[in-house]
Amino acid sequence: MTDAPGVVRITDVAALAGVSPSTVSKALNDTGSLRPATRAKVREAAERLGFVPDATARSLSARRSFTVGLLSTDSAGRFSLPVVLGAENALVGGQISALLATARHDAVREQHHVRSLVARRVDGIIVTGRTTEPRRPIRVPMPVVYAFAPSQDPQDASVVPDDDAGMTAVAEHLTSLGRRRVAYVGGRGDQAASTQRHDSLRTALRGHDGTLVGDPLYGEWSERWGRLAVDLVLGDHRAGDPLPVDAIAFASDQLARGGCDRLRDRGVRVPEDVAVTGYDDWDVMTLASRPPLTTVDPQLERLGQRSAELLLAAIDGRPSSGVELSPPRLVVRASTMGDA
Repeated sequence: MTDAPGVVRITDVAALAGVSPSTVSKALNDTGSLRPATRAKVREAAERLGFVPDATARSLSARRSFTVGLLSTDSAGRFSLPVVLGAENALVGGQISALLATARHDAVREQHHVRSLVARRVDGIIVTGRTTEPRRPIRVPMPVVYAFAPSQDPQDASVVPDDDAGMTAVAEHLTSLGRRRVAYVGGRGDQAASTQRHDSLRTALRGHDGTLVGDPLYGEWSERWGRLAVDLVLGDHRAGDPLPVDAIAFASDQLARGGCDRLRDRGVRVPEDVAVTGYDDWDVMTLASRPPLTTVDPQLERLGQRSAELLLAAIDGRPSSGVELSPPRLVVRASTMGDA
């Protein structure tokens, strides 16, 4: 059997580089003890000829599949999709293919996907989800990194958003604008995304001469709850009366958008009377809000990329453990700064 016309063979690369075919294989697969100059010469020859390595031969040589599983506990949605995209970008840079599996919050479906990924002999698995609630770990014979949704096992490697840094940035921003009386509106009270953001905001405000007014308000993650919560914050306030707060920090952009609508309905100007902040930087909400929302961007693609970097390191024999916090950034818009 002969090669198709125009197909560049490993022997062609070897001839151009002046080395043996086995040296070409070692240079392109990063194996063996070769001088850097030799590896560079082989790669230059392969690039000049347009040589495409055989994936099957590469896998057999390195005893790896050069594939990684991306397991999402839900459909790749608002939070898991950016994480997956960031991870995939890093994997492609490492010449790794990704297999995406979505469990849709079905434990049986998840186990099916885990078994399938193991059967395919993937080199590792990244597990992500739609909440930051710790989840049960999966037990597989290859490295695993948990992204966004951390593992319950402290020995596992997890990368999660740094909500403490995010709410600290909110507190610093609000107090720098002279806002000192801040109300907090969260989502579900049994979820860390609500309670931890409240605790972080309270601590940060104390350090910047600010205070949280009243108890934290917890409810559903919806615009409807954002509107209802504003009524609870304002009470029986009427036009011309002193306002009980000069800022409201919402635990999500969806809550904040509903809150802005209700403030406007009640004749309270944003941000002149009350500054408003959200969380997540979901442009569907932040840019459609009136006015556009100041919010915290958890930089989920960056989080996904970092998770992939840790997985690639583990595959190469450099595993890590514990929780790594991924830094957010504050995005300032009109809901706190007006037209400035």
